[in-house]
Amino acid sequence: MSFKPANNIQDLQYFGEFGGVNPSISDSSTYTFLSAKTMFDTFEGNTDGCYLYSRHTSPSNLYLGEALAAMEGTETANVSGSGMGAITPTLLQLCGAGDHIVSSRTIYGGTYAFLKNFTPRMQIQTTFVDITKLDIVEASITKNTKVLYCETVSNPLLEVADIKGLAAIAKKHNLKLVVDNTFSPLSISPAKLGADVVIHSLTKFINGSSDTMGGVVCGTNEFITELKSVIDGASMLLGSSMDSLRSSSILKNMRTLHIRMKQHSKNATYLAHKFEQDGLKTVYPGLASHPSHNLFKSMINEEYGFGGMLTIDVGSLDKANALMELMQERNLGYLAVSLGFYKTLFSAPGTSTSSEIPEEEQIEMGLTDGLIRFSIGLDNDIERSYQMMKDCMIELDIL
Repeated sequence: MSFKPANNIQDLQYFGEFGGVNPSISDSSTYTFLSAKTMFDTFEGNTDGCYLYSRHTSPSNLYLGEALAAMEGTETANVSGSGMGAITPTLLQLCGAGDHIVSSRTIYGGTYAFLKNFTPRMQIQTTFVDITKLDIVEASITKNTKVLYCETVSNPLLEVADIKGLAAIAKKHNLKLVVDNTFSPLSISPAKLGADVVIHSLTKFINGSSDTMGGVVCGTNEFITELKSVIDGASMLLGSSMDSLRSSSILKNMRTLHIRMKQHSKNATYLAHKFEQDGLKTVYPGLASHPSHNLFKSMINEEYGFGGMLTIDVGSLDKANALMELMQERNLGYLAVSLGFYKTLFSAPGTSTSSEIPEEEQIEMGLTDGLIRFSIGLDNDIERSYQMMKDCMIELDIL
């Protein structure tokens, strides 16, 4: 496809105010006006290019937002202090009392908890569905439905959403398709496939160094302006803002995102094929055995591969925990939640990142006790890493 998201980031040019190759960090929480009328107009939302207060936005946040919008191919973007700080205002901006959401059943545990346990307080109801079955998705839509919500590649089961198919359903029923693209930056561009809003947890692959939380909402000028409105904007009023120092740090790390994603994908592809050949139950979109392998191939920006996330099932929680502890002891990675770090990270989602999902629902969606979620790192010698992992599995009678 002709859209080259990394090129769009590369082509942005920001000079610091003194000619620095990095833009200056806006180390201010509030901004001065030369006239009282300009301040009034800014409060009314009628003055472009003027800064009011850093909870609203700042130059540093604007630079990062523009880079992320360029990456996703949207008109603009708004950054936030965390991934959930992007997800929750988006859904609350689009929905009110009496409205309904159709969501994928396999999503990040925090998002699931928000939709299952929190939004009903505001009389917003959610139906959780198998997002890979478009007929079930469409059958779940009611007259009150406002949003279709999914993750491009789901956490933690790595189900792949048919963004084009979902976009067609959303358009047919006048809904907004909101897609969390955290697991597949650069690899897939949901807005180019028809998504209305694209969300990321910047904490993960995009920042890449596990030292900063952040989120972003990418969308139209109209929607992002609504989110930031001082009158009724959910991002503005709920205060999910990003600090300028953090946005500056993430922007610098974005410059290597294309290189990092290629290596994450290369290493994950190698390990997935090896694990599958060893007889482990392995799930990775780059494997021909993945139910949505061909769908992913139809959406992919090919040079960035199938991403850095894979899962294996070792049969029981005890075996999963023993393996993860041994791999950490052998310096193969860290027993930790999150993803996108330079080292491999592994966790058992059923008792960690998806623990908010009740056990019976985990069973229904196929989330087993023995499942280990891997975020594959940037190892230079992935063949050596594989052999060391295999030795750990042999030692524990997993292989």
